[in-house]
Amino acid sequence: MIEGKLTRLRALRAEDAEDHLRWRNDPEVVKWSAAGDPCFGPVTAEAIGLTFDALLRLVPREAAVLTVEDRTDGRVIGMADYRDLDPYAGVATLGVTIGEPEFWGRGHGSEALGLLVDHLFGAYGLRRLELDTWSGNERAVRAFGKLGFREEGRRREAVLMGGERYDRVLFGLLRSEWEAARG
Repeated sequence: MIEGKLTRLRALRAEDAEDHLRWRNDPEVVKWSAAGDPCFGPVTAEAIGLTFDALLRLVPREAAVLTVEDRTDGRVIGMADYRDLDPYAGVATLGVTIGEPEFWGRGHGSEALGLLVDHLFGAYGLRRLELDTWSGNERAVRAFGKLGFREEGRRREAVLMGGERYDRVLFGLLRSEWEAARG
């Protein structure tokens, strides 16, 4: 378990599937979390069950989905993940979703992402972490910037959201930048 002031990250459990099912079928959560990825959208309980079977077998050295809990009461409020971990290149892709709207804009997502960044740079000695969002998700763009991620590029009009086109914004963070910012 990885603990912060607002949140804690823990290993995914089978009983977390119910929360994931609810989030994946909530259009507002999908809008802000999926950056237009149709694979994140509505799913059935059977599909979530199959997905969880696979997620629970992930080898942590390669990928993981972690549960984000509110530290105050232990309530499950979201998930954080990393994937495409390349130990040779020292790179991984990560993400965070706060699925409970009452926790949006309160720092839980930023802290959970920062805890994951700390863990990946520390435990795996990675050199670089990357993530992306869509240009309309200003809250995520601000949060990534506060954590030290730098915009590295855009895939113009790569996201279709609500009938409108947005850029997919790509971010990167080097371990040296993270360490310098932490003092």
